[in-house]
Amino acid sequence: MIETSRELSEHIGVSAACEALGVPRSSFYRAQQPKKEPAPRPAPERALNQEERVKVRETLNSERFQDLAPREVYATLLDENVYLCSWRTMYRILEEYKEVRERRNQLRHPAYSKPELLATGPNQLWSWDITKLKGPAKWMYYYLYTILDVFSRYVVGWLIAEGESSGLAQELIRASCQKQGIEPGQLTLHADRGSSMNSKPVALLLADLGVTKSHSRPHVSNDNPFSEAQFKTLKYRPGFPERFGSLQDARRWARPFFHWYNHEHHHTAIGMMTPATVHYGRAAEVTEQRRQVLQTAYAAHPERFVRGEPQPPRLPEEVWINKPEST
Repeated sequence: MIETSRELSEHIGVSAACEALGVPRSSFYRAQQPKKEPAPRPAPERALNQEERVKVRETLNSERFQDLAPREVYATLLDENVYLCSWRTMYRILEEYKEVRERRNQLRHPAYSKPELLATGPNQLWSWDITKLKGPAKWMYYYLYTILDVFSRYVVGWLIAEGESSGLAQELIRASCQKQGIEPGQLTLHADRGSSMNSKPVALLLADLGVTKSHSRPHVSNDNPFSEAQFKTLKYRPGFPERFGSLQDARRWARPFFHWYNHEHHHTAIGMMTPATVHYGRAAEVTEQRRQVLQTAYAAHPERFVRGEPQPPRLPEEVWINKPEST
């Protein structure tokens, strides 16, 4: 606006130009004056000289005091009958050199990479987890260990115990691998970062079996979605008790549940087949049988199928834990 007033004043005068543009004349004239650099501020007579400032900085950054806050250094030196300057001056000196920071040692969490795991068939990728089942009294729990095949959703092993331990986890993993005939280099076992999952004995067992271990990122439940979904199916099953009267009671309930889950439950994510059908290679046979049934129904009443000949649900060719965006 001032520049416009200057251009217009050359033709109609300063007063008329300022009045036309609504610019005060005082602002116009002030803008014509060259800006003066602020005068350098004189150093106060009581300020530390350069030698003293260097000594303060060297003291703060010394091996003894480098991890301490200036207030702590100030108090420590006072107790030793030494005074260099106020703690506020210490901060100002550090600020000049961009050294004001958290001086204490801080816990640095490692960067955890997102697990990206693929299964194209059974016994390539398993997921395992532990959930609590309420016992007969408050704060009393039983622990359900479950190992799930990610591709087929088949529960390959489970146990219920009174506590959580790496020893029980080893027993279950070893028995499940033997039952399924797992060969070295064939399987990846994925879990969260619970104490049993992350224990050294379990890691050594997996190394002995030739099983690759994988872990979820801390506090990221989506990294282990298949076990979480299976536990939800269990706990929302009709007849799931509010509490179990004993360990034997919990095991008696679990046996028919896992038989139902593996052999009778038609899972939406695997083409409406049972986990056992997919896990033991009968999916193609079942799909063909369903196709014939649908063809017969279509031939009898084609008008009922507005989208044409129906097809049975397809079994996915691959299953991912955290599928890469570029894949």
